[in-house]
Amino acid sequence: MSSPARGSIDDPKCQKGVVQLHSGTTLEYILLRPGRPADSAPKEPEKLAVCLHPWSWLGGRMDDPVLDILTNPLLERGFNVLRYNSRGVGRSKGWPSFTGGQEVEDLKELVNWARSNTAGISKLMILGYSHGSLIASMFPVLQDVDTSHVLLSYPLGPRHWLTAFHTGRYTTALHNLVRDPKSNVLIIYGDDDNFTDVESYDAWAAIVQNLHTGGEEVTLGRGNLKVVKIKNASHFWRERETVTSLINAVWDWAL
Repeated sequence: MSSPARGSIDDPKCQKGVVQLHSGTTLEYILLRPGRPADSAPKEPEKLAVCLHPWSWLGGRMDDPVLDILTNPLLERGFNVLRYNSRGVGRSKGWPSFTGGQEVEDLKELVNWARSNTAGISKLMILGYSHGSLIASMFPVLQDVDTSHVLLSYPLGPRHWLTAFHTGRYTTALHNLVRDPKSNVLIIYGDDDNFTDVESYDAWAAIVQNLHTGGEEVTLGRGNLKVVKIKNASHFWRERETVTSLINAVWDWAL
């Protein structure tokens, strides 16, 4: 695969700007569009991946290196890739919340905006990294579009203070998500994460998988859940061999 994409503002496939949401919050974004086949080829359905960065209070922003790593594979899979600065970061206005509640509503509004500006979206991927995966897990499965979630390095260990001790809200949302018969959820974590020990991750993953496969909701059908544990991977995905494994996991999922 080619190197991570960093679209130029002069690239017609790259759109940069700010969008004002109905709530009044203004968010800075970059929207990268995939290369298209020749005009004579049948037009493919549009796909959209919305990428969420780590916690803004610790410097998270839309040009995060891990999101850079994943952008080009998504483009090559035919996704429009939307990355944005959460409130209070870069040119985005507003004040970041401690619980993540406002950021969840911002995400919902941003997706509505993106869908209204990209006609015919057939697949929607919500990809969250670190704190971004907490916010992503709160996004519901939409009934009118194929919706998938990628939760990368879900911050299980520090979740209580990343959410101002509103852990229960996020736990419930994730459990409801994996129980949804229309859900498609990919969870990726490293066994050498800096903030969550592998034993805790493994126990948590087992609980999530049991919720997915058991209980009365099975009579309604199951969604799709895949858990990928990557050897020697830290929270920051700086190890060369782990980057390849990460890209492959997302590449395979993004079919």
